[in-house]
Amino acid sequence: MSTLTRPPRVATDSPVRRTSARRTGKRGAYKGVLFTLPFLIGFLATYVAPIAYAFSESLHEKKSSGIGFGPTKVVYTGFSNFAAIFADGTFWTGMLRTLFFGAAQIVVMLGVSLLLALLLDGVAARAVRFFRAALLVPYVIPAVVSTLMWLFLYSPTASPILDVADRAGTHFSFFGGLNTYLSLGNVLTWQGIGFNMILISASLQALPRELYEAARIDGAREWRIAWSIKVPNITGILVLTGMFSLIGRLQLFAEPLFLRYVAPESINTDFTPMMEIFDRAFKAGDYQYAAAESLVLAVVTGLLAFVFYRVTNRKMS
Repeated sequence: MSTLTRPPRVATDSPVRRTSARRTGKRGAYKGVLFTLPFLIGFLATYVAPIAYAFSESLHEKKSSGIGFGPTKVVYTGFSNFAAIFADGTFWTGMLRTLFFGAAQIVVMLGVSLLLALLLDGVAARAVRFFRAALLVPYVIPAVVSTLMWLFLYSPTASPILDVADRAGTHFSFFGGLNTYLSLGNVLTWQGIGFNMILISASLQALPRELYEAARIDGAREWRIAWSIKVPNITGILVLTGMFSLIGRLQLFAEPLFLRYVAPESINTDFTPMMEIFDRAFKAGDYQYAAAESLVLAVVTGLLAFVFYRVTNRKMS
C-alpha cells in the first residue's frame, strides 16, 4: 500500500510572505501618495501658505523712526496686534452686529427654503425639476452681479420701485435704521433660498415613502406628515445648512460693500468684520493689523461653527 506524500505547506507567516506583503503595502502607500499629491500641493499653496504668511505678518508692525517723521520700518512686535484687537471695540461691534443680523436672516432663509422643499416634495417630478432649476438661478448668479441688480432697485435716484411709490404719493427709503438690515437680508435670502432648498429637497427625496403611506392610513393629513415625519428626519441637513450659513454671514463682505455706494450713511466701513479688515489693509495700508484681524475672525468663525454644530446635534439627538 503506497503512501501519498503531500507537498510541504508554506507557513502563512513565513519571512518570504511577510516581506512580499510589506513590499505590496509600500507600493500601495506610494501610489496613494502620488494620487493625493496634486491635492496636497494645492492645499499647501492655497490654504497653509497664506495662513502662515498672515500669521507671520501679524507678528510685525509698521513704525516710524525718530518722532514719527522718519521712514517707516516693519519691526517684530510679537502678539501686540492681537492684544490691540481684543481691546478694539469697533472690530467686536461689527462682529456682534453680523452675528445678530445673521441669526435673524438665517432663520428666515432656512424657514422659506424648508417650506418650498416641503411644497415641492408633493409635486410631480417634472414640475419639481422646473421649480428647482428656477429657484437655483439666484444662487448660480455671482454675488456681485446679483448685488448690483438689487443696488439698482434700491437706488434712491434710479429705483423703479421708488419711482412708482413716489407717483402713488408714498415716500420711503430702503435704507436707514431697520430698513438697512431688511434690505441686506432680502438680498442674502434671495441668493441663498435656492441652494438650501435643493439640499433639503434631496434629503426629503431620500426618506422612505412607506412612512407617508402608513401615516395616511392612520388618518394623518399632509401638514401633519410634514411636521411630524418629514421635518424630524431631516434635522441633519438643517443643522448643516445652518452651520454653512453662519460661516457665510461671519464672512459677509461683497453685498454690504456694494450697497454702501447708495447708502454710505447707513453702512459704514466697519459694518462687518470683513469690511473692517478690507478697509484696514487696502485703505489704511496697515497689512499687519489686518492680518491679525483676519486670523482672529477665522478662529472665532471656527469656534462658533463648532459650538453651533455640537449644541444643535445634542438637542436633536
